[in-house]
Amino acid sequence: MSLAALIFDLDGTLAETEEAHRTAFNAAFAARGMAWHWTPEVYRALLATTGGKERIAAHAACIGEVLTPDAIAALHADKTARYGALIAAGELPLRPGVADLVAAARAAGLRLAVATTTSRPNVEALTQAAWGRPAAEVFDVIAAGDEVALKKPAPDVYLLALDRLGVAPGKALALEDSRNGLLSARAAGLRVLVTPSLYTDHEDHEGADWVVPSLAAAHLPEVLARLV
Repeated sequence: MSLAALIFDLDGTLAETEEAHRTAFNAAFAARGMAWHWTPEVYRALLATTGGKERIAAHAACIGEVLTPDAIAALHADKTARYGALIAAGELPLRPGVADLVAAARAAGLRLAVATTTSRPNVEALTQAAWGRPAAEVFDVIAAGDEVALKKPAPDVYLLALDRLGVAPGKALALEDSRNGLLSARAAGLRVLVTPSLYTDHEDHEGADWVVPSLAAAHLPEVLARLV
């Protein structure tokens, strides 16, 4: 069956964003006088929980602190603003091959989507920094984590992306970097190409259709030849 759409995860797949997220979380904690500080090791473990608000709640539960839903939401909103400022200031680069693949897919008439557990403002921040354009001018569809009941590894966000694309699962390819993302995409009936990132290279990616180091052209011809 021919390929009609590519559906990209964002964090770790389009760009190595997780360090910027970690930095923004720690800045938000410090601004509120909280004693929290997420080291790379702590954050790597927290990434097993998808969603920023969910990670805050998971960490609070782990250390025996109580935060109200409103407090978590306010803390996460501050973190999101700080993340956007970091991305805008630092011009975080896309991972190798991403820009070329997006351009080639667009030229080939494929539809493009993002299916992410992060929020829409974070999608906008990255696309503005990387492409200098709003997300809607780069991707046909954005499906964000705050629009679905359950986040990855549940299939909800991929099912939402497919519905908005109007494309059957068999005619789309999901591009992911994490185990949770892989499970989410597979549960939605999608084929999955995984490019492990700095924070997910230790994970088990069994079940992916393809696992390649990056989206650079050297790794993709055989894969895409079987799909298009």
